[in-house]
Amino acid sequence: MKISIGNDHAGPEYKKAIVKYLEDKGITVTNYGVDDFSSVDYPDYAHKVGADIDEGKADFGIVICGSGNGIAMTANKHQGVRCALCWTKEIAELARLHNDANVISIPARYTSIEQAVAMVETFLNTDFEGGRHQNRVNKITCA
Repeated sequence: MKISIGNDHAGPEYKKAIVKYLEDKGITVTNYGVDDFSSVDYPDYAHKVGADIDEGKADFGIVICGSGNGIAMTANKHQGVRCALCWTKEIAELARLHNDANVISIPARYTSIEQAVAMVETFLNTDFEGGRHQNRVNKITCA
């Protein structure tokens, strides 16, 4: 499994904990995020993760900013991305189960690091249910 991760200045500690969790599981991680709290523009990092999804360089993506909104909006501009803003494990599970999300957006200012790692674990360990949900997912992309 290959995962791309990107974050702005609100999420360096979250990113570090998530990358450690993933690498401990033997997962290959491409890290586009920043490691300090100096102000940066979240779209720069969301676009890198989105491009990796579009180009098949990553199976899943993780994006992190303060609210999770801006970075999710940016990631979703990429044709192959279905990015879900998640703040609980249950939402992360449903994002995969019902929406076949391939990128999770984490709001660093509204979740703990422990919650973020647990959401990533749930997200990656949940398969898309398909069935009636497949027809809905097929309607997401604009022609």
